[in-house]
Amino acid sequence: MDLDYWWLLLIPVVFGLGWMAARFDVKHLLSESANLPRSYFRGLNFLLNEQPDQAIDAFIEVVKLDPETTELHFALGSLFRRRGETERAIRVHQNLLNRSDLPEIEREHAMFELGQDFLKAGLLDRAEDTFKSLNSGAYASDAQRCLLTIYEIEKDWAKAIETAEILEKLSAQSFRKEIAQFHCERAQEALQKKDGELSSAELKLARAANPANVRATILAGDVEMAIGNPDGAVEQWRKVETQSPAHLPLIVERLMKAYGALGKDAEGARLLTQYLDKYPSNDLLDIAYTYIAQQIGPDAAHQLVRAQMQKAPNLAGMSRLLEAQEGSAEEPRRSELELMRGLIRQRTKNLPRYTCQSCGFRARLFYWQCPGCSGWETYAPRRVEPMASGG
Repeated sequence: MDLDYWWLLLIPVVFGLGWMAARFDVKHLLSESANLPRSYFRGLNFLLNEQPDQAIDAFIEVVKLDPETTELHFALGSLFRRRGETERAIRVHQNLLNRSDLPEIEREHAMFELGQDFLKAGLLDRAEDTFKSLNSGAYASDAQRCLLTIYEIEKDWAKAIETAEILEKLSAQSFRKEIAQFHCERAQEALQKKDGELSSAELKLARAANPANVRATILAGDVEMAIGNPDGAVEQWRKVETQSPAHLPLIVERLMKAYGALGKDAEGARLLTQYLDKYPSNDLLDIAYTYIAQQIGPDAAHQLVRAQMQKAPNLAGMSRLLEAQEGSAEEPRRSELELMRGLIRQRTKNLPRYTCQSCGFRARLFYWQCPGCSGWETYAPRRVEPMASGG
């Protein structure tokens, strides 16, 4: 009982100590707040109310009253940059860097922010020089990422490769996918200059960086065709089925041209039909319909599209089926079919799109690098026909 009694006496003591500590913290907070200009709180209030223009005016007033407020300088510079007022953002961060008493970590922060200002303003040379100066310290990794963005914009793939390799060491993150794509870009440039040897060398490096890179296989077939070796091109492009069947729509037209150059159109048609049976898609159906209609005949193309529509009906396939039926129909049935096909084509003309799986950016063409978010290999190689909304 005595022990329980002493515990009961301790409870109000503990509460009393807590109350005193709370009063001390509140007094300390109020004393610090009293030293801040009223404009500071006005600026915060404007920010909370999503009024950046008024917030900037308030923060400028605070900076004039107390030039030592480095964090406020950073906030102000960031607001200017977000508004597109890059010249003012640059001045804010340069003013910070001119301070001799600025601690090293804040100097690095100001340098990084200044580099971002230059980048946003399109001053790539000045941004590059600024980020290069941050080769060590807390902002080294972020600076290298910005440098990588600059080199991608400039299409300086050699520097992009070098920077990605530095980033792998700094961040312990793999950039093998990106490095392989940079080598593919160099290979494509060499191919355009008819330098097959350099292109092949770059593709070898791309495969070494990322053996799963499908683009390197596709480009290897392009190199073979460029040097007049359709057999070698067929060999390369047929590897795509094993590597990534989803990418077959990107190479079947090339593959059929190679079979045509070899005088093996019938063999190409059989292979194309097999692909369509195993990996059905609207993209493959479009190519197969046209090719088989030319090489075998309209009846075979009609049978092909009808079989595919029974498996997976869709508007794009229906348009092809109506087109096939028009060829053998007589008036007035032909006119009716033509009218229906015209309506469907008008409805679906702008529907199928390649869609970035990272940011959702949609495009009519396939890109290895998304124009929206700049991510590599984010596009599914199959065009998507979105569901029609009701109403």
